[in-house]
Amino acid sequence: MPVEETSLAPVEHEPSTPARRPLVLAVALIVFGVIGLIAAFALTLEKLHVLEHPGIKASCDFNILVQCGANLASWQGELFGFPNPLIGLMAWSVVVTVGVALLAGARFANWFWIAFNVGVVGALVFVIWLMSQSIFVLATLCPWCMVTWAVVIPLFWMLTLDNLRSGRAPTGAGVRRFAERAYGWIPLITLVCYLIVAIVAQLRLDVLRYLFI
Repeated sequence: MPVEETSLAPVEHEPSTPARRPLVLAVALIVFGVIGLIAAFALTLEKLHVLEHPGIKASCDFNILVQCGANLASWQGELFGFPNPLIGLMAWSVVVTVGVALLAGARFANWFWIAFNVGVVGALVFVIWLMSQSIFVLATLCPWCMVTWAVVIPLFWMLTLDNLRSGRAPTGAGVRRFAERAYGWIPLITLVCYLIVAIVAQLRLDVLRYLFI
């Protein structure tokens, strides 16, 4: 019986499409992380300055409304038994590190992105709580705290929507399509969030009356 010849030629496979590198997200992580680090570092210095010189005003105390001294001296400013800015120094360092790693070509497993997203959701919840305490309880607007608020909000939207649209998070095709469309509206979504905070602060604290005091 004739024996079939087996071809020893290598089988050609179609090249696989490389995974999309989230360069925009990487740059955003670095920028937001550096801004957050500056704010956390400044608040840490203010806390140390006040501890070293009891009774002295913090340099970010501009008037009865716009100040950080009351926030740093409150129990809300030390929710876990130590100054909140120390959390920022650790957390924002992680954000910057992840951004730099992405720019360098690092690839992370889906579980990492989900865990990272959970951490950012926790940061957003913490920030919303701090906002409510600052506006409704302490009746102050801490400048460096507001810088932190301002970067946590877009960070949450960018990371969450990017995870959803890229399929890193286990979602259906409909959710991915929605996230893809919503991703382009992040600047507007962020602006709306800022306006909501500003309106709440104005209604509660009459901010405009204190701007030029």
